[in-house]
Amino acid sequence: MSMTKKAPNQIRYPLWYKDAIIYELHVKAFCDSNEDGIGDFKGLITKLDYLKNLGINTVWLLPFYPSPMKDDGYDIAGYCNVHPCYGTLGDCKEFLKQAHQRNIRVITELVLNHTSETSDVFLKYLRAKTWSSREYFFAGSIWRV
Repeated sequence: MSMTKKAPNQIRYPLWYKDAIIYELHVKAFCDSNEDGIGDFKGLITKLDYLKNLGINTVWLLPFYPSPMKDDGYDIAGYCNVHPCYGTLGDCKEFLKQAHQRNIRVITELVLNHTSETSDVFLKYLRAKTWSSREYFFAGSIWRV
């Protein structure tokens, strides 16, 4: 296995996932920092040492994006932000920074084939005048709008 350039606190190599010890978690169910009954990124940050002591080296996050939550967060309304119940984008970035300081990789559940009917992208293509424009978004779908 060939090693490539050393990153801060971490050695990177292309087949890292073959030796990964992955802990999958849903932010909303892991650790609640503000006692509102919903887990959040600030709570998750407080548990990074616990996770590291378990022996993991990778955290796999289930969807944490903005969503109307009709499908447990898999009905994603936007891929570039954090659902407000879980904190802010800044909280997420701080979680990433803290995880990387502990040599913990973070992977996310990126569910591109799930989109909320409230998504701007979905609504744009739903309103399209021609089928060819709609087909760009709904490609592979068996239903017609």
